[in-house]
Amino acid sequence: VTGKDGKTMKKKAFIFYGGWEGHEPELESARFKRWLEEDGYEVDRVDCFDKTFDLDYMKSMDLIVPCWTQGDIPDPAAFTISEAVEAGTGLAGCHGGMCDSFRWNVEWQFMTGSQWVSHPGDQLLHHISYLTEENLAYVAKNYPRNNDPDAFQRDQKIEFVRNSSSPITEGLEDFMVHTEQYYLHLDPCVNVLATTAVDSQGAHRANGVVNMPVIYTKLWGKGRIFYSSLGHKDYILEIPQVETFMRRGFRWASR
Repeated sequence: VTGKDGKTMKKKAFIFYGGWEGHEPELESARFKRWLEEDGYEVDRVDCFDKTFDLDYMKSMDLIVPCWTQGDIPDPAAFTISEAVEAGTGLAGCHGGMCDSFRWNVEWQFMTGSQWVSHPGDQLLHHISYLTEENLAYVAKNYPRNNDPDAFQRDQKIEFVRNSSSPITEGLEDFMVHTEQYYLHLDPCVNVLATTAVDSQGAHRANGVVNMPVIYTKLWGKGRIFYSSLGHKDYILEIPQVETFMRRGFRWASR
């Protein structure tokens, strides 16, 4: 980026992290900060919503990276981020850190393009809407299979869309991964870059195999949005293909 004085300026990225600790938001957001700094960004990383209320500050960013699972974002903060992206700031993230962030905020879901609703898994398991102590105790008592450490994990193949011209996935080879498989409710306008086959168990099985998007992009005004459903734990981001498309996705989404 070149400033008015002709000098080269670093791009600016804003990362906010928090929420459910099971997704390792501190570790993942630190990794994202390191990647972005290696790619020449100036990064502001915080563990609160305070700066998200400042429209001028959000608009001054080239990229916003949310890393916050569940919780509740105040509507004014969501509106500010939405307006900043509409004006040209990029938005990019992964897994529950972006598209299972604020389940009751419809503006957030509309902007980001999807919402997690289930881990199909290899057996039918119920899913808690709010991870409260009361709800967790109820599930532990009545659905003990949910407490299996590997309950929501499964082997799955990630397949890149072959006719895509996107630089985000160019040259990448399909790969296998053992992790959570996301079933998403999606905006039909997203541009899908990779998928995984979901053969749900239980009641949904009657619908057959579903080709579920894993990576996609979307436009929001002048802003660009990138999302990957992979990233349940920090180590998933170490997979070469995942690191490659995440770093490319950050750069693609940036102003």
